[in-house]
Amino acid sequence: MVPSAERKQTAKCAGMGGVRARTDARSVTARAFGVLEAFSPDAPALTLSEIARRAELPLTTAHRLVAELRAAGALEREGEGRYRIGLRLWEIASLAPRGVPLREAALPFLEDLYEVTHENAQLGVRQGHDVVYIERIAGRRAVGVLTRVGGRFPLHASGIGLVLLAHAPEAVQRGVLDGPLQRFTDHTVTDPTRLARILAQIRRDGVAVAERQVTDDAMSVAAPITDAGGEVIAALSVVAKAGDAVAARLAPVVRAAALGTSRALSARRRIARGSPD
Repeated sequence: MVPSAERKQTAKCAGMGGVRARTDARSVTARAFGVLEAFSPDAPALTLSEIARRAELPLTTAHRLVAELRAAGALEREGEGRYRIGLRLWEIASLAPRGVPLREAALPFLEDLYEVTHENAQLGVRQGHDVVYIERIAGRRAVGVLTRVGGRFPLHASGIGLVLLAHAPEAVQRGVLDGPLQRFTDHTVTDPTRLARILAQIRRDGVAVAERQVTDDAMSVAAPITDAGGEVIAALSVVAKAGDAVAARLAPVVRAAALGTSRALSARRRIARGSPD
């Protein structure tokens, strides 16, 4: 049931909603995704009115879509009339090949990285021009980071992002280099020519070092994870307090963890195909 105040608002806005509905060229699926995308880390629980506003939908349309998504388990309703993302979406998302299977293969190596370094260990994949973080182990006394599991960050600014950008298709690299490069600190590389040289260096070295690119006190050392065909599908990193000898100390263990994850993924694929060799 929708709270009475919102039912009244739905009726009040029905006439205005008809105009929007006729001019909204989005498909039903796109509008449903718009409802889901209305939620964010800063707004994990929303009222119907807030969903309608953030999704740019008439209240009547938002009401119908929210009801359908709730019935499917994609949304859940709290006692105070607010809605949250439902557990059913997590169940579906776990089937993504770059989600749970990758995380399960990488997690033992991330745990090893943490035990060896006592620093933040992270795992991420590329989506468009961003890196999406799918796992993170935070050191209790480690340097603070801005990333979170499920969060995004521009490719050009983080160690994982630089690795993924260095091995991305040429069109993706060109899109990032040609577009505006967001500056986070005075050290963030925003010159496309310099960034292109850094990407070439990463391909040669097999490791990326991003020092003071996101915060003034941290550096990230990252290495690529490949599938059975040698294609880079993810990257992992250690984020530590910036210092003169940090990269040299961390690079070997980060490379080893990435290689171990790559081999674990290949082994899982062979087992799934019924071939142990």
